[in-house]
Amino acid sequence: MTEQVSPVKGVHGVVSLPGDKSISHRYAMLTSIAEGDSEIHNYSTGADCHSTLTCMKALGVDHSFSERDGRQVLTVHGKGISGLTAPNAALDAGNSGSTIRMLSGILAAQPFTTSIAGDESLAKRPMGRIMTPLAEMGARMEAVNGQFPPITIQGSRLHGIDYSLPVASAQVKSCVLLAGLYASGETVVREPITTRDHTEIALRELGADIALEPRLTRVRGRAKLKGKSLFVPGDISSAAFFMVAALITRDSDLIITNVGLNPTRTALLDVLRSMGAAVKLLHVEEVNGELTGNLQIKSSAIKGGSIEGATTAALIDEIPVLAVLGALSQNGLIVRDAGELRVKETDRIETIAANLRRMGATLTTTQDSLEIPGRQQLHPAEIQSCGDHRIAMAFSIAALAASGSSQINDSEAASVSFPEFYATLRNIAR
Repeated sequence: MTEQVSPVKGVHGVVSLPGDKSISHRYAMLTSIAEGDSEIHNYSTGADCHSTLTCMKALGVDHSFSERDGRQVLTVHGKGISGLTAPNAALDAGNSGSTIRMLSGILAAQPFTTSIAGDESLAKRPMGRIMTPLAEMGARMEAVNGQFPPITIQGSRLHGIDYSLPVASAQVKSCVLLAGLYASGETVVREPITTRDHTEIALRELGADIALEPRLTRVRGRAKLKGKSLFVPGDISSAAFFMVAALITRDSDLIITNVGLNPTRTALLDVLRSMGAAVKLLHVEEVNGELTGNLQIKSSAIKGGSIEGATTAALIDEIPVLAVLGALSQNGLIVRDAGELRVKETDRIETIAANLRRMGATLTTTQDSLEIPGRQQLHPAEIQSCGDHRIAMAFSIAALAASGSSQINDSEAASVSFPEFYATLRNIAR
């Protein structure tokens, strides 16, 4: 599919986002191994999160959707910590790295053998980061060339470990913690910098024996999780696209409701404000341990700046659209320590650079950095998403500020995380 996106004067109105992708994955997995039913409100509509549900269904966990007060509610019929059953075929994680990495922690402890694979893109994403700690816990795993999907996991009795993450990764941390739910003794995960803590919050909410310290999490095995009613806040990574749309168009006033404001995810707001963005927090509340609130964003003169170190790790999913913002800022944007972008759905450093150049922009890249000069004029172009949802959406936002209409090829990639993206964009564009 292709999507034609034309320049606009501004974006206006109120945007309600699909549920946070990261939280939805975790709720689906944890409520599946909890005891009793759980209701999950505002579960992500993205294909990745439905891949997780499909995998849990194949492991014997039933779920259903219903409508209540105009919103969908997902009911998961939890089977308990020992209730999963062997699937009849290989599990299909689709395009979802979150699914295959985190679910592997649960599968490593099951009394059966499971194979888990995904699409062509997922088959190129390295899994050595999860296989190493799981092997230390006693898991037996095989993969293509020792690290690529499909992964075959022969369930084993696991034991707790004290593991220091070599690279900051919330997915790897979560994989080890989920395996720790089944392991004998205590499992400790240490991280070099703080990453998103949705797994830790969800474990605490569902009754796990968990202790939190700065950059360190402890979980004891065999705790019984209890099903409950849960609400998924709107995805701040999805909000980033509309925030940038409002900032780069000259006559914008946009409100985004029920955005997740977990402190491990709000580096986006700090960075945008430091660049001169008019971002106002209208309301904040806590639901199921997660902060949520409403944001107002208006057109702003953006100075630009630099992103590096822990901030890069915190903003890794938002860098594609921030790169667009950098090209249109006054002083440009430098992103360092971003090697992780090379092993996402695409090599995002390459796909960002290629599409900015298609739009007439200049930039320089290294193995782990981008340097994007500011005050650039973007021109109409034929954008190649390469099947990457964040590239498709980021350059759709870029097209709003171009000098003419652009074509987004493989625009359907957006459905991985945000199927309603283009309809939402058309609704607010003026």
